[in-house]
Amino acid sequence: MPIVWVVVGLLLLITLYDVIQTKHAILRNFPVIGHFRYLLEMVGPELRQYIVTNNDEERPFTRDQRTWVYASAKKQNNYFGFGTDNDLESSPNYLIIKQSTFPLPEIRKGQPGYDENHTVPCAKVLGAARGRKHAFRPDSVINVSGMSYGSLSGAAVEAINRGCALARCLHNTGEGAIAKHHNHDGELIWQIGTGYFGCRDDFGRFDLQKFKDNVSRNRVKAVEIKLSQGAKPGMGGLLPAAKITPEIAAIRGIPMGRDCISPSSHSAFRDVDSMLDFVEMLADETGVPIGIKSAIGDQGFWSELAEQMQSTNRGVDYIAVDGGEGGTGAAPLVFSDHVAMPFKLAFVRVYREFIQRDLHHGVLFVGAGRLGFPEEAALAFSLGCDMIHVAREAMLAIGCIQAQRCHTGHCPTGVATQNRWLMRGLDPTDKGARLANYVATLRKELLQLAHVCGHAHPGFLTPDQCEILDDRFNTQVARDVFRIGDNAAWGLPSESQMAQTATLMKITEAAETTTA
Repeated sequence: MPIVWVVVGLLLLITLYDVIQTKHAILRNFPVIGHFRYLLEMVGPELRQYIVTNNDEERPFTRDQRTWVYASAKKQNNYFGFGTDNDLESSPNYLIIKQSTFPLPEIRKGQPGYDENHTVPCAKVLGAARGRKHAFRPDSVINVSGMSYGSLSGAAVEAINRGCALARCLHNTGEGAIAKHHNHDGELIWQIGTGYFGCRDDFGRFDLQKFKDNVSRNRVKAVEIKLSQGAKPGMGGLLPAAKITPEIAAIRGIPMGRDCISPSSHSAFRDVDSMLDFVEMLADETGVPIGIKSAIGDQGFWSELAEQMQSTNRGVDYIAVDGGEGGTGAAPLVFSDHVAMPFKLAFVRVYREFIQRDLHHGVLFVGAGRLGFPEEAALAFSLGCDMIHVAREAMLAIGCIQAQRCHTGHCPTGVATQNRWLMRGLDPTDKGARLANYVATLRKELLQLAHVCGHAHPGFLTPDQCEILDDRFNTQVARDVFRIGDNAAWGLPSESQMAQTATLMKITEAAETTTA
């Protein structure tokens, strides 16, 4: 009988510890039984080796990818031992990055100039080409993509904002307006969707005064007009009534008790011409750079946009290309799986329109869609990206376990839910530090890839330095795979932009030229 009481007392102590501690959301939300998750995770490799999936089969992120994010976010050893377990020679579309025989030296911890935050500024000054009053050079080429408060919990949004402040990267608000959870010293890209949340009148139309008020009283560095997103292109956003709290309703300017459904298209403009007028009006009123985000379908829109930017004194400051493989809290399966081009094909099609008209140096290009890993980011930069936006990878860094229950409101880690009990498991301070660690590690390894290829900055990578294997012992450089052509300047900043960036990276232009 005394043994029973000892066991009961031990369980009570474990329960008390789990509920009080702030490191693990699973344990706070599910005391005692949550430990079984970590136990199973610990023996997972051995179990999978015989009866479950291998390290590269799970989707949307494989076990290896999630392990790398988790370890990076916790500042643990993120190395893998015993060599690759990938079948390189028979894996179609397998990426190989070709290192230089004479790589640039890496500055290590303890040496002069070492940066523990691994800062990698953008090679372009956002808004400079169009003379925006508040043009600026982003401090980080890796930033957090749009995820709305409502879709994510307040604790998750706060954690992301705190992490962005620590990592000195930009936090995209998503289309759900700016909440108090966005105000923890992280600088913002305010995303405006078709619902105009945070800048709408009583009828759901765009309200310029509310827009200006929100820009002036928040840390808004840029504004992003969302035309569509990769996971559900052509559809408006949906926030179920069950996830709408009084706070969310007030911030968005919507009623309680009804699903919040954004229109499928904007009412403030109807075509490319009126969209550019809208962009210039927002820029004139606030002075901040204005960009657009879109999944890629109809190519005619991008041709017309480039033509009008070439022939008129109007234009966007940046373009964020969202691949069809991008994520969302909820979407119809057919839209997630079959609408909009995947990122690599989509980006090349858009970039081609601008480089053919010699407009590419004046526009900052952003990529999104499962790019939050060093090798994927490196390829994106070689194709012409100036920055990368990450979303689900950021969610993993703050505790997401890929339960894929975002659409139910019952996220077990408190990330994508408004359930108070589940949210309390997510400590924003701890998880914010983990996000910052992930961003810094991604920048570190991306910069390492650039250095081994002989470049001072990932933006200087070329499509000839990325080779794609097929399953028949053949290979092609990215230039040929994506039919880029012979343009040697494809994907590169201008000479002056490269020189300025190399100086910022504390590596001279001469070193860059010698080792390229």
